[in-house]
Amino acid sequence: MENIREILGQAENAAILGHVRPDGDCVGACLGLKNYLANLAPELSVRVYLEEIPDSFGFLKGAEEISHETSDGTIYDLVIALDTSDRERLGGFGVYFEQAGRTVCIDHHVTNQGFAEVSHVCPDASATSEVLYTLMDDGLVDEAVAECLYMGIAHDTGVFKHSNTSGETMRIAGRLMEKGINFSKIIDQTFYEKTYRQNQILGRMLTESVLFMDGLCVFAAVRKKNMDFYQAKAKDLEGIIDQLRVTKGVECAIFLCETAPQVYKVSMRSNQAVDVSRVASFFGGGGHVRAAGCTMAGSVYDVINNLSKHIEEQLIEAGLWREGRRA
Repeated sequence: MENIREILGQAENAAILGHVRPDGDCVGACLGLKNYLANLAPELSVRVYLEEIPDSFGFLKGAEEISHETSDGTIYDLVIALDTSDRERLGGFGVYFEQAGRTVCIDHHVTNQGFAEVSHVCPDASATSEVLYTLMDDGLVDEAVAECLYMGIAHDTGVFKHSNTSGETMRIAGRLMEKGINFSKIIDQTFYEKTYRQNQILGRMLTESVLFMDGLCVFAAVRKKNMDFYQAKAKDLEGIIDQLRVTKGVECAIFLCETAPQVYKVSMRSNQAVDVSRVASFFGGGGHVRAAGCTMAGSVYDVINNLSKHIEEQLIEAGLWREGRRA
């Protein structure tokens, strides 16, 4: 943290970057840090760069100021990458990272190998928003900052029910609640509430989902033509993988979203036995033990078959699967 403070003191402008297809923790961390820096160093010019975020996150302070430009010609003294395990996950915004005078990464992904000049990575933390709070002066964490960080933690813990939730997570969440935030509204509005379009796609994906490996795994896939039919965007797919995961008897859930012909964004979730970050890493992706993703090419069944080989190995190790059938 001393290194980060020193770097902040030497910068006149800074950019905050998150990963492609930003989720609740990514958005919460980015806006939480922006609002915190406004309290800590009001003279510092700070801009957040992210892809389009869900409308439900729009109540967060600074959400309307997020820039979606992948290159506006600005070269920053400092670029801070949040919730991002590697340079590639920054997408088109990586140009700001490459041109920056100094770079910092704050993250909680176990696959992060330290791609910034200064990296602060806490794999045991539930969320990057949790990591950020531990680096902040609590006296400068106001209601606006607390809303952002609380939302980030709530999303990455599945509203405090995933295995990454710790006593420290709950302590920090409690302290953020004491800042006067409407915590129940934050959870309802950003986690549970769905638009009609989201419900339509969710219903279709659940109807078309397929159990395999004797019900230990489930997958669903949305094609680009389906997205076009519903006039849907990536933000409309939030929650599908989590609903698949809670299918009774399922250990591992997979959701595929076609981003280009025969190219799929893969999201994986597991309950107890499968480390999906190991699977994702094999295919150039990453993430957490229970939540990870990657990008793969081929037909839906090519992708599922390739993933299944690695999932099967772990299920055998856990004693849940024997060659060819459920144990």
